[in-house]
Amino acid sequence: MYMYAEISIPILVFIRNGLIYDRNKSEEYGGNFVSKERNNRNFKLKNTNIGKGQAKSKSAKSSKPKANRRPQRPTKPSVKVSFLGGLNEIGKNITLIECEGDMIIIDCGMAFPDGDMLGVDLVIPDFTYIEQNFDKVKGIVLTHGHEDHIGGLPYLLSLVNIPIYGTPLTLGLVGNKLKEHSLFNKAKLNVVNAGDTIRLGCMEVKFIHVNHSIPDAVAFAIRTPAGTLVHTGDFKIDCTPILGDAIDFSSFAQAGDEGVLALLAESTNASRPGFTRTERLVSDSLNMLFNNAANYRIIIATFASNVNRVQQIIDCAAKYGRKVAFSGRSMVNYMDVAKKLGYLNVPDNILIDLDMLDKYPREQIVLVTTGSQGEPMSALSRMAYSDHRKVVVGEGDFIIISANPIPGNEKTVGNVVDELLKRGCKVIYESMYDVHVSGHACQEELKIIHRLVRPKFFIPVHGEQKHLRKHADLAEFLGMERKNIFIGDVGSTVEINEDYMKEIAPVPAGKVFVDGLGVGDVGSIVLRDRKHLGQDGLIIIVASLDVYDGHVISGPDVVSRGFVYVRESEQLLEEVRKLALDILEDCADNNIHEWGIIKNRIKDEISKLIAQRTRRAPMILPILQEV
Repeated sequence: MYMYAEISIPILVFIRNGLIYDRNKSEEYGGNFVSKERNNRNFKLKNTNIGKGQAKSKSAKSSKPKANRRPQRPTKPSVKVSFLGGLNEIGKNITLIECEGDMIIIDCGMAFPDGDMLGVDLVIPDFTYIEQNFDKVKGIVLTHGHEDHIGGLPYLLSLVNIPIYGTPLTLGLVGNKLKEHSLFNKAKLNVVNAGDTIRLGCMEVKFIHVNHSIPDAVAFAIRTPAGTLVHTGDFKIDCTPILGDAIDFSSFAQAGDEGVLALLAESTNASRPGFTRTERLVSDSLNMLFNNAANYRIIIATFASNVNRVQQIIDCAAKYGRKVAFSGRSMVNYMDVAKKLGYLNVPDNILIDLDMLDKYPREQIVLVTTGSQGEPMSALSRMAYSDHRKVVVGEGDFIIISANPIPGNEKTVGNVVDELLKRGCKVIYESMYDVHVSGHACQEELKIIHRLVRPKFFIPVHGEQKHLRKHADLAEFLGMERKNIFIGDVGSTVEINEDYMKEIAPVPAGKVFVDGLGVGDVGSIVLRDRKHLGQDGLIIIVASLDVYDGHVISGPDVVSRGFVYVRESEQLLEEVRKLALDILEDCADNNIHEWGIIKNRIKDEISKLIAQRTRRAPMILPILQEV
């Protein structure tokens, strides 16, 4: 329970829902709301809240000695929380809750590859532990429809078929994704609305409405035999959201009043002071920019999943008499689902197909596209580099990038902006105007949730180490003891009981790389080789050997790829060829016929020669065949 270390309030008695809460007696009554009359039927004192000074009923009598009158507190089981992703990284969010032999999974996301993951399309969690405990898993509950929370589902469901529970828009997006992987007909999708409670094994999960950059986002209050866990998902506090209601404070407060064993809260903006700005601010900026771009074609790049932002763009387009077209496969898919489910209000005759752009004057067009992060294959990037089949940009275009660069993407976004400027486009990005606000809670919003929930233990989630540490510091500043805060890593497992929280043996976890249709067949060794090839190139040495005595029949031939320009390095390559020939003949003369030994000698000797001549270290690949 939190200490009131920061705020001093002189009024010590609060009245709420007909109940009186006396903070001076919070220790005596366990900090719960109590009725005005002790004998009121609504007045409940649970054994778990009985303190040393708790009042006893006058009618309660016992013949036992005084020392034995106090009843023993019933022992509650423990709950285990394991993290297969989402800690010390951005994305790939997935958390396991396990209690009394039952397990539920919160989210199943993916992450985009880092710059050193050459050729990798995306990164998903290692599902080994889930496969090993498939019989325990009662279901997957989803917080919202962003890729970092649902992107790994097709790969998990291809291994094990687990029921999925989510809000309508979230499951609509999941369904589209499963259709692409031919898994939709087998999937068990269960629609749950915010405010509903479902039972999964021994646990009850209440879906709590929150605000985020995508509609239908929820947090969870998970009631287990060990106690209640609250998981916020991604959220912010927006009192004037574009779509739907404000965050459901009452459900968080109710969980806090009933008692919360542990809080798991997102940490993405834990280092940012103040409050996250409302999405309404973007509407004002867009109105101003649409007015300034009266003689331009407007192109806006944003996240495909930001349905609220697209709704604002459509509203502005309707106000200024413009048609709207979508570009980018993910943008088209997201908007199609949002429109069908009623989360996107589109006036009649405002949407046009991308092929119809030439049928209208440029100043009557708004093109909404993907590519706000500078992704090489995105629609905006292809426009910038004149590689788009249907859209050519130039001096008559007013381009708005309505998103913040994800950490690590700043350079690629900057490159796209530069290319657009070279083509004469007018480019507006976040640092210039209020064309984007975050969907994640800043420090003051996190404080509000902590105060409402008042957990006994706290685990910061969803962020890199700096984010998790900053969130832990915030909880400590609010009065929580550091020993009650756990900062984990991918694979970490923590056991939580009403009396303690401790880290236990980790579970199998890590990164699985998806490259094309291959899942998991690209590992650290393959990436190392790719990096080696990309940095220093490759030399292939091909020779045919006599099957009887091992002497060279033809070759060796030397092929260089990505190492040196052959026509300017003929002397070096001839030295390599002669050295390879000498090694092969020496091995034959000394009756060395094991190809492993021969190839290693070729690699070692040629590597030394090239290092002496060029100070480079290309990959050496000998290819030998017997004739």
